[in-house]
Amino acid sequence: MKRFEIIDGMRGYFLVFMVLNHLIFAGGYFLVKINHNQLAFVEDAQGFVFLSGLMIGMVYARKMMKGGYAAGRTAIYSRAFELYRYAMGIVIAVLVAQMLLPGAYSVWFNWLGYTNFDDPLRLAAIATFLYQPTFMDILPQYIVYMLFAPMLIKLVLDDKWHYVVAASIMMWMAGQLGLHQIATIPINDLIMGSDDQGIRVSFNLFGWQIVFFSGLVLGALTSSGKINWGKILSPDNTFIPKVALVLVMFFLPLRLITANELMPAYMIGKFASMEIRADFGPVYLLNFAAMSLLVTWLLVAGPQHKASWVRNISSAVTWVFTLRYLRLLGRHSLYVYVWHVAIVYFVYYFDGRTPELGEWTKTAIALTAVALLSIPALWRERDKLLGTAEPAPAKTLKTPTPAAQSVPQQMIIR
Repeated sequence: MKRFEIIDGMRGYFLVFMVLNHLIFAGGYFLVKINHNQLAFVEDAQGFVFLSGLMIGMVYARKMMKGGYAAGRTAIYSRAFELYRYAMGIVIAVLVAQMLLPGAYSVWFNWLGYTNFDDPLRLAAIATFLYQPTFMDILPQYIVYMLFAPMLIKLVLDDKWHYVVAASIMMWMAGQLGLHQIATIPINDLIMGSDDQGIRVSFNLFGWQIVFFSGLVLGALTSSGKINWGKILSPDNTFIPKVALVLVMFFLPLRLITANELMPAYMIGKFASMEIRADFGPVYLLNFAAMSLLVTWLLVAGPQHKASWVRNISSAVTWVFTLRYLRLLGRHSLYVYVWHVAIVYFVYYFDGRTPELGEWTKTAIALTAVALLSIPALWRERDKLLGTAEPAPAKTLKTPTPAAQSVPQQMIIR
């Protein structure tokens, strides 16, 4: 399977900042402030979920076109079940660590509640993704979305992507209006534990699905050759980047104001109702869409733009997203994500069992955590790194398909 360098680099980029944002120290730490989320309502989880949907659409649409719907569906469900095992495995590992590490129960209480092996109701809630311990919530929503992915990819391949987009928008609006509570409130009461916690999730599936499924639609359209990126993302077509830039600049001062708690009290209530992160509210949706379009245009069309300053910005963005370390993490992003949960929990335990750490110590720990992210990626590529991998069989050169020709050439590994 062909890999896409920049997409891998982007996923690695989001993973690095994800671990930096998820490290919790008493008194906070400065390094977490050097982050794109201080300048826009754009966060790592959004990018990670969108790119995951994009790759699902690209990879499995190709499988369906080659082997049929059943083959693609089987491959997706097999992948979803593999990820489910990892999601449950990290929960079990943390619960075992909670039993063995002195004081871990109290340190991790805010993240786990009264979760232990002698509470079958809580364990059942975790197994069904109704109760998600802190920082273990991206993988469950990803798995849930994958259950619907085969049908939606097929609709895109059948030229019915308009229905997928319309349904996704309706679901997003239902999430903003709280219609999901018709089901979640009774379930919450049913599984309420002794810690007064029932359903525990960080992401409203109705709201956040628009991030994943928009990526899925674009990925499937790309693999099937139904979208002409060369025409849309052209150096001469500057309408998209101009509109996107206007929106990005509109949200920039608002983000600076909210990040520094400078918004007047009379504005907070109205603004907050549009900026609910858990629901992926309108502020997050518009800002993420604008930033995504702007960055994508810079990556694809920027290198050929007539203005040198645009080409320079494009080169800088491309350089960041093609860093070897980021691409390494991105090639194994879901495994790295699971591993990052273990790192974050250990650091939180260490911080909770020691006196408040100094700023330099916190920074050193954070940088070490970023370096440790690579362990699962290096392990999975150990044969290639050690030179023990068997050479790939020679392939007969074939004429590129229309789908392959439609993919922006800047993004394909040579």
